[in-house]
Amino acid sequence: MKARPTILFVADAVTLAHLARPAALAQRLDAEKFDVILACDSRYKAFLDHLPFPTRHLGSMSSERFLESAAKGRPLYDTRTLRNYVRDDLALLQSVQPEAVVGDHRLSLSTSARVAGVPYLGVINAYWSPYTATRSLPLPELPFNRWLGTSLAESLFRLVWPLASAYHALPLNRVRRDYGLPSLGNDWFSAYTDADRTLYADAIELVPTQALPSTHSYLGPILWSPAVALPPWWDDLPTDRPVIYATMGSSGRPDLLELVLKALADLPVTVVATTAAKPLQAAPPNARLIDYAPGDQLAARADMMICNGGSLTVYQSLAAGKPLLGIASHMDQHLSMSYVEKAGVGTLLRSEELTSTKLRETVHQLLANDLAQRRAQALAISIAAYAPAERLGKILEEITARVKH
Repeated sequence: MKARPTILFVADAVTLAHLARPAALAQRLDAEKFDVILACDSRYKAFLDHLPFPTRHLGSMSSERFLESAAKGRPLYDTRTLRNYVRDDLALLQSVQPEAVVGDHRLSLSTSARVAGVPYLGVINAYWSPYTATRSLPLPELPFNRWLGTSLAESLFRLVWPLASAYHALPLNRVRRDYGLPSLGNDWFSAYTDADRTLYADAIELVPTQALPSTHSYLGPILWSPAVALPPWWDDLPTDRPVIYATMGSSGRPDLLELVLKALADLPVTVVATTAAKPLQAAPPNARLIDYAPGDQLAARADMMICNGGSLTVYQSLAAGKPLLGIASHMDQHLSMSYVEKAGVGTLLRSEELTSTKLRETVHQLLANDLAQRRAQALAISIAAYAPAERLGKILEEITARVKH
């Protein structure tokens, strides 16, 4: 019998965020209680070399294809892709023989882990939960928005959502049928969060739910920053003007970051921007650019943050007690920012309607909004009280104890 149970963490690395969360959890899990293996695509190898546990390659679809599907409103994974994923998952599970598998956005585990008989824990954001207090359905950026206008497009989107929801769930249900598993139904929110244990990477103070079943629980925000040094100009940042931390993340569009830099070029602010190694035009004099940086330290130094509205960067800003401006494109970002706005700690701007004027006005408003700053600081206290890896460890102890017996 093994001295410690093996926990397999699986990331579908279509974006860096979906690798960052399981990597952070695995790194903070008690090594005296669990043996850890992380499986993911090698495209982010630079962020894996320092990890204190073994990693395994597990292929993911290209980030470009994933983001194109999200932008066009197509299912994130087609049936063929999911069938290939399940095949690769099963080979990995057979090789590793874990006592439990923790997945982040590896939706195929809903099938493969059940076929392999391995307890499956899914890390997901609570705003995708079918148990949210008020089901939010914001309009993402879709091709027809520009033709119809936001108001009409939003009405049409909500009208067709039941059909769109079933369409998005169809590939998952087809693959489950291949293996004799029951359908997950036509509600995408239920299908997307399916797992033996569904774990929310959120603060309940920001994204509340109600009437949760015993299989759903909050881990809390999973904070992560790349293990890279601060830039050489860090100590020379001006102290007589506000600092704005801008990042569009690994999945962000460079043109949006360029628009941010251009819009803020004439303001009395200093912009520190991370580019995710994507080429940009020359930076204006008040901007400092770097490929990657320790975002937690940038957020702590900044007065506010500009990001794509994704949960990883949202919590980076709120953990530092700073309000944020989210430039959202796809549904996940819009859902995330809908709760940020409800909490009064930030402002959403739609990516397809973004202008320099809107950017400047919103930055002015947030920098002058004392109430938003106080609310962000209060949320920072709540976020600091969470211990996601410790919570996960307790859940894994319960599950692996049952597996042994």
